[in-house]
Amino acid sequence: MFKISKHYSKVLTTVFLSVAFIACTKDKIRENPTVDPVLAFASGANKNSPAAHIAASEKLVIPAAVDLPANLPNGNTRVATYYAIGVQKYKAREKAGTYPLTYEWVFVAPQADLYDATNTKVGTHGAGPFWQLSAADSIFAQQFSPPKTASSPDAGSIDWLLLMPKTGTTPTGIFSEVDYIQRIATAGGKAPAEPPTSATQTIEVKYKAVYRFTKQNS
Repeated sequence: MFKISKHYSKVLTTVFLSVAFIACTKDKIRENPTVDPVLAFASGANKNSPAAHIAASEKLVIPAAVDLPANLPNGNTRVATYYAIGVQKYKAREKAGTYPLTYEWVFVAPQADLYDATNTKVGTHGAGPFWQLSAADSIFAQQFSPPKTASSPDAGSIDWLLLMPKTGTTPTGIFSEVDYIQRIATAGGKAPAEPPTSATQTIEVKYKAVYRFTKQNS
């Protein structure tokens, strides 16, 4: 009969307990979207995973232009955080006042998949802009007036933003009490520096970003 050494038995036990812990942690994260993303990262995410990027974003210094209002004395509560992987869409248009005629890129819409701190694809982000997890969980956003933006630390990436729910729309489900949407930790997404050469050109530029959804405490 095959016998397992005491040392090998201890190794197997350790592996089993580790796997069980990770599985349990991931289950808890799925049940609670406000779970600590650092804990999620510790459960086994690799350095390029959505979980890793979400965890890293918690250590970022947020520029004042896109930071949350203090809303004293009650403050704010994070509702959810998602990592987006997708594209920013642009199209060509005639550049006013140029002769001979030239063209420039104008933004059309984002298109991205949303991932949570367990590396699970949970929803989509698209024109509007909107974020949707299900038919019962969605939100549309708009700029503040004047817009609240901050340049990305990476010159080749799109700006960081602070947005608000879109007037005339009703956030639903998990987003129902959201007052602020932040786009931070952007990578890529900027229109090419080289202008288009015709009015019919379009382009999709890959990008990644972290989106935070926050509510004011009453």
